[in-house]
Amino acid sequence: MATLRFTKMHGLGNDYVYIDAFAQSVPVPADLARRVSPRHTGIGSDGVILICPPSRPQKADCRMEMYNADGSRGEMCGNG
Repeated sequence: MATLRFTKMHGLGNDYVYIDAFAQSVPVPADLARRVSPRHTGIGSDGVILICPPSRPQKADCRMEMYNADGSRGEMCGNG
């Protein structure tokens, strides 16, 4: 089993597991979100947010990928 560095943060009633995808690879983020999100058997969170390299480096410093606790991909995350 590989080590995965993360930070858990919360705000306004939501909490997420953040992963620096510049520094480490997450092969199947949806599976990771399902594994870490349960409150009694995992880290406990509303989902996983990957901080990724930007799609267009000239326009942004990074890109966010958000996965809900059920593994579905979120389009937006205001609290994230």
